[in-house]
Amino acid sequence: MDKKEAKKRIEKLKKVINHHRYLYHVLDKPQFPDAAFDTLKNELEELERKFPDLITLDSPTQRVGGKPLDKFKKFKHPKMMLSFNDAFGEKELDEWEERIKKLIPNRTIDGYYCELKLDGLAIELVYQNGIFKIGSTRGDGKVGEDVTQNLKTISALPLILLEPKQIIKNLEKIGEKELASLLKKNFPKQLVVRGEVFINKKEFERINKDQEKKGERAYANPRNLAAGSIRQLDSKITASRHLDSFVYALITDLGQTPEGKYSPIYGASTHEQEHKILKAFGFKINPHNQFKKDLRGVKNFQSFWEKEREKLAYEIDGIVVIVNSNSLFSQLGTVGKAPRGAIAYKFSPRQATTKIQDIIVQVGRTGALTPVAILKPVQVAGVTISRATLHNEDEIKRLGVKILDTVIVGRAGDVIPNVTKVLKDLRTGKEKEFQMPRTCPVCGSKTLRPVGEAVRRCPNPKCSARQSQQFHHFVSKQAFNIEGLGPKIIDQLLEQGLVQDPADLYDLKEGDLVPLERFADKSAENLVKAIEGSKKISLPRFIYALGIRNVGQETAIDLAGHFGSLENLSKVTSEELETVKDVGPISAKSIYQWFQNKKNIEFLEKFKKAGLEITGRERVKEQSFKNKIFVLTGSLETMNRDEAKEKIREKGGDISESVSGNTDYVVAGTEPGSKYEKAKALGVNIIMEKEFIKLIK
Repeated sequence: MDKKEAKKRIEKLKKVINHHRYLYHVLDKPQFPDAAFDTLKNELEELERKFPDLITLDSPTQRVGGKPLDKFKKFKHPKMMLSFNDAFGEKELDEWEERIKKLIPNRTIDGYYCELKLDGLAIELVYQNGIFKIGSTRGDGKVGEDVTQNLKTISALPLILLEPKQIIKNLEKIGEKELASLLKKNFPKQLVVRGEVFINKKEFERINKDQEKKGERAYANPRNLAAGSIRQLDSKITASRHLDSFVYALITDLGQTPEGKYSPIYGASTHEQEHKILKAFGFKINPHNQFKKDLRGVKNFQSFWEKEREKLAYEIDGIVVIVNSNSLFSQLGTVGKAPRGAIAYKFSPRQATTKIQDIIVQVGRTGALTPVAILKPVQVAGVTISRATLHNEDEIKRLGVKILDTVIVGRAGDVIPNVTKVLKDLRTGKEKEFQMPRTCPVCGSKTLRPVGEAVRRCPNPKCSARQSQQFHHFVSKQAFNIEGLGPKIIDQLLEQGLVQDPADLYDLKEGDLVPLERFADKSAENLVKAIEGSKKISLPRFIYALGIRNVGQETAIDLAGHFGSLENLSKVTSEELETVKDVGPISAKSIYQWFQNKKNIEFLEKFKKAGLEITGRERVKEQSFKNKIFVLTGSLETMNRDEAKEKIREKGGDISESVSGNTDYVVAGTEPGSKYEKAKALGVNIIMEKEFIKLIK
């Protein structure tokens, strides 16, 4: 991107960020997710770093927050309340360290202090003669809002500090003897500290349930609710929401005596020491914060909490990394409105912004045409993604998406990345409309969109894309699970005309495979043995492998259990199929029509001739889950969803895709969806991943 293009992009970004920052910080009415907002801000910071002469005073990177609301008295902070720049990966963290090291060539960074980055509201507290006098919000960094009465409702914040004698005793216990000695002579009349107000997950859920009962809108996130609670005119409302708080910064320099004499050996020399002193004064400190001697330790700390964050009672979205030495931190100064000596090292966002570089169309095994957005690579939920499904032409129309649009993409649980929102305010006029093709992009057949369906399809069963996808499905782990038969080999077999459908695999000989790329005598022998070994297969797996539209793993298991054999299944009517659990009219019609198709009957005959042995339901190892129905929601860390289902079936349990009063267990991973909420509403037993692992063991 040249300077001219960067200038245009910066102007667009500033306008959008300023608007959404006002909605979020001033009005508490966010319109899109924090993580996506952060990636927009990060893009702006990167462009301004690359082109520093394009930085202007009105840039969002040069300010901390919105102006104070008029309904509260204004309070001028004794020292500027700064914000932090963000790092979204190890590379950006390394670059931050390189930048600050250049500024202090004659000094050594002797470690970093790491704090959990709470998803709450920053506050400042002023104590006069040990009594809580003023509490304020950050505001614009210079002037905040006086919310003293509301902060007084938070039990975690002391209204009166510990007695000076007790504070001095506490300081002596932690080895701060010099500071304790100074405070015996000159105890500070005023103490200023800073921290964060937040709301825990259970309280957030409780309040949103109350909102639903009243028919009112639920709060978008805990941060939004905490901010709204602190800005209530009636402190009784604030008190009813049971807010919590941690204190993390000591603003008063305890080395400065009442006479104004500065004694640099007193007070906190490191940020770690600062936290210990705050605790000695009686403030609530986050017990998980830690000192790390280098960036390797910092990265491990961040990685640990990214995995363990769900176990916390409150939300965090990363860690704050601070140069531990206070003198070094002070020497590094600020850039814009952020300290150079600290950075927010964010977790991989579950949603992020990026640009759509192109839209292509993929053809699936059932002929379904799926538009796929080719993205500028971006990190989402810990992985780099470059593609996202757009589902179908109705979804493209609903989103109003165009090629070259800036969009928000998400990736929750095991779901493929998808586009959730188009940021139309960032359009330049160069964006292009996309039209779904009326002919198959692979075979050229005229595509069809049946009445009442959202998906356009290629009707040609011999379309090479359909054949290839059908083969991939057939040999997948959940179907025939033929080891060594991957997509590249399948494509070679089709291109060379060695197979036309999956049944032809059983006619292959070693001599057919040796001439192919990547094959030698031994590998050809191994693949033929693997294909031969797959001739014995359970009925549910075989039904699933056939690739019948609307028939997934669970439906295949239900069909096998209900009809007992492929022969019985092939003779049933649509009406009989609808009597099977979870089989509706659309699925019943797909199954019935598949078995009425002459080519499909011939396809099954080929399997018979090949000597395929179809057994009943796979043998259940034990019956500890007999008659128990499980529903899975969210992403599991120790295994994927298919492995979890397999474990349940091995113990005689059943899987359902929907929650009802008959559900015995809902297994909840990270980012559980609507099934989790429904389970709570119905009072169904919800177990987390650790409990589930104990059950299956």
